[in-house]
Amino acid sequence: METYFLEGEIPNCEPEKAVVHVIPAPLETSVSYGGGTSGGPAAILEASIQLELWNGRSCPAEAGIHTASFADCSGDTENSLGAIEKSVVFALECGAVPFVIGGEHTVTLGALRALKKEHGTFGIVQFDAHADLRSSYEGDPLSHACVMRRAVEDLGLPVFQLGVRALCVDEVEFRKKSSLVSGIDARALYLNGIPESLLPDNFPENIYISFDVDGLDPSVIRATGTPVPGGISWHDALSLIEKAVAGRKVIGADVVELAPQAGDHASDFAAAQLVYELIGHCVESQESKS
Repeated sequence: METYFLEGEIPNCEPEKAVVHVIPAPLETSVSYGGGTSGGPAAILEASIQLELWNGRSCPAEAGIHTASFADCSGDTENSLGAIEKSVVFALECGAVPFVIGGEHTVTLGALRALKKEHGTFGIVQFDAHADLRSSYEGDPLSHACVMRRAVEDLGLPVFQLGVRALCVDEVEFRKKSSLVSGIDARALYLNGIPESLLPDNFPENIYISFDVDGLDPSVIRATGTPVPGGISWHDALSLIEKAVAGRKVIGADVVELAPQAGDHASDFAAAQLVYELIGHCVESQESKS
């Protein structure tokens, strides 16, 4: 039987009564360095058993969290994205916020497709070591390295990137010419700190938060495919999330690219803690905008 989020602390809320649906999506078809992301969702769920319900502000779990069955990611990428999209659509039909746990970063596209149909335009706040703006990678336009390019080009969604520190030349050029991509890279955050006003004034009120765990420094989470040095610290990440959601409504979120390693419980636990922190903001933003 599959473990559910915060098992042992709360019941797995009925889907129609939950404020948040956690959707495990163990996709791993295009990883390009270290593998293992297919084990990420199960590791996060297992680690969540050790979390405390109080997050420093409230107990988000009391609002109701439903953990869905694992999305079927055994087929090709398009079929896997269809399964993820179906789970997200069901969450929306239940009036819940979809929260996908991956799996490689491509899982985000399944959620975005469903949310685009439901909400139209919204903004994506992306935490990541990589821009993920390649048109294609290793011949695959659905690679994890292309997910934000698909969001911008295919869905017309604006993206604000935080913590990026590894880009190819094509991504640099695409950033320069695209009016839909902005952000603050890791080096700028290190040199200048977190600005008082984070997102552009014209950024949409509805936002989706996509958090690739390699956006964090490897001292926080090392178990990921490409642990690039110089990433965001834990508390800076929490401050950036708080500033991103201020005055806005979180309509969906994901945490992706955890690649569990034997003996590294710290990475799994940090990823589970990150999921719960973001769930807290999902719940709070829904309450403030209701």
